[in-house]
Amino acid sequence: MVINHPMHPPDRKTMAEMRRMVAPMKGSVTGPAAREMLDELMEKTPAAAGVTYEKAEVGGVPGWWCRPKDAVAEAAILYFHGGAYVAGSARSFQHFVGQVAVRAKLAAFVPEYSLAPEHPFPEAINEARAAYRGLAEQGVTKIALAGDSAGGGLALALLSRVTAKSRDGSTLRPIGAAVMSPWTDLTLSGSSMETRAEADPLLTKNSLASAARLYLGSYNPRDPCASPLYGHLAELPPVKIHVGDDEILLDDSLRYGERLEREGGTIQVHSWEGMIHVFPSNVEVLHAARVALDDIGAFLQQQFSMRVGQTVISQATIDRRT
Repeated sequence: MVINHPMHPPDRKTMAEMRRMVAPMKGSVTGPAAREMLDELMEKTPAAAGVTYEKAEVGGVPGWWCRPKDAVAEAAILYFHGGAYVAGSARSFQHFVGQVAVRAKLAAFVPEYSLAPEHPFPEAINEARAAYRGLAEQGVTKIALAGDSAGGGLALALLSRVTAKSRDGSTLRPIGAAVMSPWTDLTLSGSSMETRAEADPLLTKNSLASAARLYLGSYNPRDPCASPLYGHLAELPPVKIHVGDDEILLDDSLRYGERLEREGGTIQVHSWEGMIHVFPSNVEVLHAARVALDDIGAFLQQQFSMRVGQTVISQATIDRRT
């Protein structure tokens, strides 16, 4: 199911200014040289009120806990940060993840998974699996997966892996996934790579191709652990996606949604007019970002809820806020 959101009028001026600001960064995330720039950008996301942050290790993987004061016990979000598998860090993304956690009223762990080219595929997915097992070993009984960009793709790849493993009872079944602008196809075959090339002020097909080469090495880009679009999507738990209509990764969300629906899964893909890659990180200045994060938080609450009758934020409520 695809839900299209028109641009909120006050966001037009904000987006025009944001586009001017990020224009010099277009196509710059191609390798390790982008790490400092991306960290500085993500550190601008304001901290959410009532969330504490704690450096920790889960399943042998270092990272950060983001803990709202009213977090539900024995439940957690496992959140994977973006950065095209070559940049980004749990530390710099922690306040953004805190914005998700406070809305979901759930603690979130952000793994500091290894980056390419120093640690190429399949290191990231192996560490993602280790962190998932680690949460279960620590007594977490309900786990949702979340992430943005490459981290969103990593979350969806892990979703397929652990769901398959859970069928024989060897692994805890995840209760759902919420991702933003996920990179689901490292073959870069989506038509939006061309149709949104001018509209996208951040990403280029060439920059993603460079990052993919560093990450994959000799591995097939259609490997489901790298490109969840080509994975086994039957019997997955519910999935929620938010994506900007002006980003070249738009089709990575739309095609994943189409495939999951064909397999009988439950998914909503929210496409936002005029919005760019991982726009919810701009929660301080964009109305659309706040509405998208509210919807993600409500979706995660609903997946974790043990109370009969609790429902995800209604579409009518989203439309009123849009």
